[in-house]
Amino acid sequence: MIGGAFARRLVQAGHEVVLAGRREGAGGLRLDFAAMPPHRGLVEQLRGFDLVVNAAGIFQPQGKQDFDAVHVNGVRALAEAAVEAGVPRLVHVSALGADAASDLGYFASKGAAEDYLLALPAMTVVVVRPSLVFSPDGGSTRFFARLATAPLAPLPGGGRQLVQPIHLDDLVEGMLRAATSAPASMRLDAVGPRALPLREYLAGFARALGRTPRFVGVPMRLLMPLMPLAERLGGGLASRDSLRMLAAGNTGDAAAITGLLGRPPRDPRQFIDTAAAGALRGPLRVQRAVGWMRAGLAALWLGTAWVSLWGYPREGSLALLARLDLHGAWATLALWSGALLDAVFGVATLLLPRRRRLYQAQLLLITAYSVLISIGLPEFWLHPFAPLLKNVPIMAMIVALLLLDRTDGPGDR
Repeated sequence: MIGGAFARRLVQAGHEVVLAGRREGAGGLRLDFAAMPPHRGLVEQLRGFDLVVNAAGIFQPQGKQDFDAVHVNGVRALAEAAVEAGVPRLVHVSALGADAASDLGYFASKGAAEDYLLALPAMTVVVVRPSLVFSPDGGSTRFFARLATAPLAPLPGGGRQLVQPIHLDDLVEGMLRAATSAPASMRLDAVGPRALPLREYLAGFARALGRTPRFVGVPMRLLMPLMPLAERLGGGLASRDSLRMLAAGNTGDAAAITGLLGRPPRDPRQFIDTAAAGALRGPLRVQRAVGWMRAGLAALWLGTAWVSLWGYPREGSLALLARLDLHGAWATLALWSGALLDAVFGVATLLLPRRRRLYQAQLLLITAYSVLISIGLPEFWLHPFAPLLKNVPIMAMIVALLLLDRTDGPGDR
């Protein structure tokens, strides 16, 4: 989000921008911090540039993308190559609260990179340390909007923790001015004009989106054990570490960003205008729809498993399987295997962070069931409760969930 917005702002200011990312785009460079190219090749790629900007970052480790790879080793390799290539300036997006001595992996890795970069003698480095960043396109902003507009939103510790959010437009404008005018290496705390309790920040979301804020305070000690489950359901934004970061506070001195902008950053009360509210409502509707579809689909699979094993008479189930030429131990095995697979599908629909393969497997199983029943029990097509015809809208819903599921890791799903 930040990198894309900064790239667009650089282009607006008349600069020529070459993008680098894990997937090579038109006219861009492929660069994966978890699988860095050879040093010499990277040096040659960076020759002739006036500025290198690093906005790569992760909130939760995933596979080869861990904190050391993305926040430390990749950054060092990029900076070393930039220095050797003669690039005079580097902008690095870190995080407010980054500290190499922190016991939180996110903050510690961000802090280690900051310390390394600011010690480089051969280039000017601007380390940008954003607080919460507001943007209708941002995952954290949409998470807060979803929380604020819930019928009853649980707030850790009553939501008294202080935050100091900054609007994305103010952030990238400050980054541009620092990148082009900073006379020496510096840390820039990119924060809004004032600190406010999380509860107040969320209440602003609710009111701007036409809802009455309804919050309930939940003690931290009660929330902590639930965080592993919340992390899976929330795409990683709600976690033990995020609660600890929140408890530590997320505030800073706005003097530097105010000086760069020539004015105070906009107040959080000005964040959600008519356009921003409209941009938030669409994704919120989609997220709610996806949530209801996933819950309904999980209930279908779990309910089917229960009915197969305990709700429907066992003799009746075995009689149906006999018509498919399954008898004795094979019929019992088929009954239990099918029910357990249904149960696994139900739990996985709720908990898996990535569900594309799961949805594909569900479509395949429903198709197989439909074909077998059509061959052995064709009268179910004409049953007044339409058990087979109902498979059509169910499969359509699964296809919709498959199309809405992201392929690039946790996030809004």
